Amino acid sequence: MTPIHDDKPSDASMRRVIYPQFGGPEVLQVATGPVPEPAPGQVLIRVHGAGLNPIDWKTRKGLGFAARQIESRLPWTPGYDVAGEVAAVGAGVTTLVPGDRVMGLVGFPTEGGGYAEYALARADELALVPEELDLVTAGAVPLAALTAWQGLFEMGKLESGQKILIHAGAGGVGHFAVQFALERGAHVIATASARNRDFLAELGVHEVIDYQSVDFVEECYGLDMVLDLVGGEVGKRSLHTLGEYGVLVTIPTVTADDIVSAAEAMGLRAHGMTVRPDVFHLDEIAELIEDGDVRVHLDGRYRLDQVQEAHERLEGGHVRGKLVLDCRD
Repeated sequence: MTPIHDDKPSDASMRRVIYPQFGGPEVLQVATGPVPEPAPGQVLIRVHGAGLNPIDWKTRKGLGFAARQIESRLPWTPGYDVAGEVAAVGAGVTTLVPGDRVMGLVGFPTEGGGYAEYALARADELALVPEELDLVTAGAVPLAALTAWQGLFEMGKLESGQKILIHAGAGGVGHFAVQFALERGAHVIATASARNRDFLAELGVHEVIDYQSVDFVEECYGLDMVLDLVGGEVGKRSLHTLGEYGVLVTIPTVTADDIVSAAEAMGLRAHGMTVRPDVFHLDEIAELIEDGDVRVHLDGRYRLDQVQEAHERLEGGHVRGKLVLDCRD
């Protein structure tokens, strides 16, 4: 079967972001190259939105597990979050056709490729985007929302009626996590800066703790779960808020082992985790967005040629919700 190229540009060239070496935001540049061909089982996406995530700037600086995998393959195009329209399908793809609106966590963790006008993905990584969600905004969903979902429900086994503390509740993963936990019927406490109190209250969070002026350890006790999106000492101190049968799930990989060891020494449970593509989870998330039960908050949109500025903002932290690249020409 020959790939279908209904929506492929006639000149078959595209813009994409690359970095030829690890470093600061200044290593990011926009290059022009050929539009890739989908292999069997793959889909070519005309990208509308590409989400920006902390792993993007950490990998760009040469930090973490993904950087170790790609250091011999630079220049490299970052980006794991994409949403857009199917432009072509490879042999054997029967579930999607050109024109379908899709989103997915793609090329994770070693291929990337999302910061581009066109990106390749496996067909089984992609979920359909509800009509209520524009495709640029949808690009901000997959990695952060899947991290929140898997942390809460796969690792933490969060149930209705349980009490949970979510650190950095106004951030990319956090603002999804508080909404998912509320939807599941949990009592949700979140840490955030004072400027994000109203934002989290609007999402329905029961208690917001200003981490800059209040010690969360003194405010929380007997918790069923902590979702730690900060790591380090915050993760270790959070163990003191757990009940006897509580569990802490920590997301930052660099400090996960230390936190798990500290939990074991206290006779408590803690787990680290790394997100993985899961189209069934993504379908459930899309349904919640479609029904209006979960909303996606964008704190900034940037063009491809503004990628350096976007990374400076991303690396600086204190982003409310998500940042996204608008990859349309």
